[in-house]
Amino acid sequence: MNKYIKWGLVTLLIAGVGVFGYINLQPKENEELSEADKKGKGKEKKTLEVYAKVIGPQRLVDELPIIGRLVPDEEVMLSFETSGKITDIFFKEGSFVKKGTLLAKVNDAELQAELSRLEAQVPLAEERVTRQSKLLQRDAVSKEALEIVKTELATLNANIEKVKAQIRQTELRAPFDGVIGLRQVSVGAYASPTTIVAKHTSVKPIKVEFSVPERYAGNIKKGTGLDFNIESRLDTLRAEVYATETSIDDNTHTLLVRAIHPNSDGSLMSGQYASIRLKQNDIENAIVVPAEAIVPEMGKKKVFVYRSGKAMPAEVITGVRTESEIQIIKGIEPGDTVITSGTLQLRKGSQVKITAYQ
Repeated sequence: MNKYIKWGLVTLLIAGVGVFGYINLQPKENEELSEADKKGKGKEKKTLEVYAKVIGPQRLVDELPIIGRLVPDEEVMLSFETSGKITDIFFKEGSFVKKGTLLAKVNDAELQAELSRLEAQVPLAEERVTRQSKLLQRDAVSKEALEIVKTELATLNANIEKVKAQIRQTELRAPFDGVIGLRQVSVGAYASPTTIVAKHTSVKPIKVEFSVPERYAGNIKKGTGLDFNIESRLDTLRAEVYATETSIDDNTHTLLVRAIHPNSDGSLMSGQYASIRLKQNDIENAIVVPAEAIVPEMGKKKVFVYRSGKAMPAEVITGVRTESEIQIIKGIEPGDTVITSGTLQLRKGSQVKITAYQ
């Protein structure tokens, strides 16, 4: 074969392969570009599924949660006023006793003997006063003599009252209506004023004691109501503030508060913990949104409102905040539909679909 013809065929073959490769590659590139365009357009049209809430006036109660404890209305550690051997114990542990009930007694034999001795002298002393009075009427004695026997009688009566007071000190009586706890002594034991006989407690009514942070101290006044719960009961109980401490605690910067609960059935016990909800504000017809609907932005706050399938931002001014809700003072109106989920993904005009209402 002629070498010119040979080189011509080789050149023609190479050119054919190049054209074929170009034709095959060109459509694929166009297809890739088309797919990318489709994906890009699909991304732009993506709709975000969200939750929403239709806004309407409602009651908003702002409550401050606090842990407190129940304390008795009255409580004392019972002990004798004098020393001596315990001769009698009259109460039963855990029983209810009325004020003035005799609970226990120490030996008073010596005092009783002294009382009898003094009381035996009273008739004679009274007779002397009577006789001296008659003699004075006849000017048979001086007025000074009459005054002496009167003084002797008065001194005798005073000594009798003193012994009776000492005898009363040997008696242990209930200082108020309440329940007697476990006794700490037995008959025959020697008691002194430092010896604890038993605890005496009154829990009708019962007090609820708690502390509030300094910033809330101004809201606590006599008559302020509160709700509380205790672990052993499911129902909610009511109490009313009756007094506060006179100053803020220097260490904790809190104000000590006490409220009162009737505890008519006596079922509540001192020492129990109380979960307290102290009402701060009670607003009727408030406009509120869930806390998660608020989006902070550059020192301002906004929510997204649903408008014809799109999310539109609305700047708002907030008021009272509770654990789950925030009051809106300005920015939205009753009837608006506020988006409550996915807010961080939203932009002005984002397409959204509401899947559930709160």
